[in-house]
Amino acid sequence: MRRLLPILALLVSVIAAPIVLRRNSELARVGQGDDQLVIITPHNETIRSEFGEAFARHWKEKTGRSLNIGWRIPGGTSDIARVLESSYKAADEIGNTGVGIDVFFGGGEPDFKAQAEKGRFVKLSVFDEHPELFAEDVIPATFTGENYYDAEHRWVGCCLSQMGICYNRDAIKRLGVLPPQRWADLGNPAYAGYLALADPTKSGSVGRMFELMIQEQMQSVIEEKGDSPESREEGWKNGLNLLQRLAANARYFTDSASKVPHDVAQGDAAAGTCIDFYGRSFTEKLGKRGPSRLVWTAPHGGTSISVDPVAVLRGAPNAEIAQEFVAFCLSREGQLLWNLKVGTPGGPRETSPRRLPIRRDLYTTELLANFSDPDALPYERGGGFEYRKELTGPAFKALAQIFRAMCIDPHQEMTGAWQTMRLHQSMAVPLEESAGGRVFFDVSHVTYDRLMNEIVPLMAKKDPLATMRLMSGISATFRANYQEAAALAAKGGRL
Repeated sequence: MRRLLPILALLVSVIAAPIVLRRNSELARVGQGDDQLVIITPHNETIRSEFGEAFARHWKEKTGRSLNIGWRIPGGTSDIARVLESSYKAADEIGNTGVGIDVFFGGGEPDFKAQAEKGRFVKLSVFDEHPELFAEDVIPATFTGENYYDAEHRWVGCCLSQMGICYNRDAIKRLGVLPPQRWADLGNPAYAGYLALADPTKSGSVGRMFELMIQEQMQSVIEEKGDSPESREEGWKNGLNLLQRLAANARYFTDSASKVPHDVAQGDAAAGTCIDFYGRSFTEKLGKRGPSRLVWTAPHGGTSISVDPVAVLRGAPNAEIAQEFVAFCLSREGQLLWNLKVGTPGGPRETSPRRLPIRRDLYTTELLANFSDPDALPYERGGGFEYRKELTGPAFKALAQIFRAMCIDPHQEMTGAWQTMRLHQSMAVPLEESAGGRVFFDVSHVTYDRLMNEIVPLMAKKDPLATMRLMSGISATFRANYQEAAALAAKGGRL
């Protein structure tokens, strides 16, 4: 028995160590705590962990009470929208005001705007309690054409986001192309089979990215020819054609936007589209032992700077704590947590979220010295692009569905035609001008006029069957076009 005692002691220490060393905040997350807060979010584990622990400490210091934060993570913002839709519908049927969730944390303005319009957010007290935060030199109302908080104070941005391009240095060298600097660069046929894209019907941020690409094309034509129905129509066509080029190069359409920089970093794809913080996070991980092979860049003249908001849900069971969480996110303590280096005073404990604070007053020389991204400077380097809501804002949801019908559902036929066109088309003639190319890039059945006057009003009626029938018809037309384009290209482009 004495011989077994050391072995038993070792076993006990192995089993007990994780429990003894576990942080108090981790114990709270498994169900302990004087108070509770339930947050639904698309944010990753790094953000949940760092903000969860920091706010629990803040609440303890303020009230003397421990806090258990229950995270609800159904997926991306589109998944969250479906959860809230079904939950509030069920709650309304039985007369409940809430759904057992306190805070919606993270996503994009379109997602929060949609929920606010359905009456699912309450007014945030931080606007009355801290009006100084909403001065132009702290949190502006708008920037680069994007709203930074709701006019009725139902949601507020707490960090900044910028859509962009990530690429693998080694992979693009093998392809023989220059580093991509604009959205249009990703439409180069050299990227065929080497471009990583995400599904905009699964992620609101990806949908916004594709919307920006279309807006860049529309604004380019408007700037040259003036704002007219004809200019908008031409720019819209150019935008759809750009998306077709990207989709034809895509090796897949992932449901998870974070998969794109991962695969690009691994060399499974040469380039892709992703949000700034995903790109920066992977760049940091790969750069610990030398220069990173992954690079993230904001496309010149093609991306705005938007916000990831936070809001308190109607009927929140822990409304007071929820309002305090929003105030914490906008406080100096909460804001610096987004980008300070690990280990610096007030910074994250384990991993920097690599996000940019929304507060303009925190981009000082003193604080930037401890930032993970001291050169980002979003308010100084906006990129010269202004998002114009009136051009495509009302069609945000429709754009995602059109992309799916145009590119994802008929992707096999699309890539087959793209490959055939590249093999048989004379280099002296641009793809768009070949017989196959003219059919491939024909988007005349999805005009800007039809988008705004037929498709958007139909989707507003909330008739999923009617929408599905419409999109099925659009998809069938594109599929037939791609098949015809392949046949024409195989004949050498003869009509």
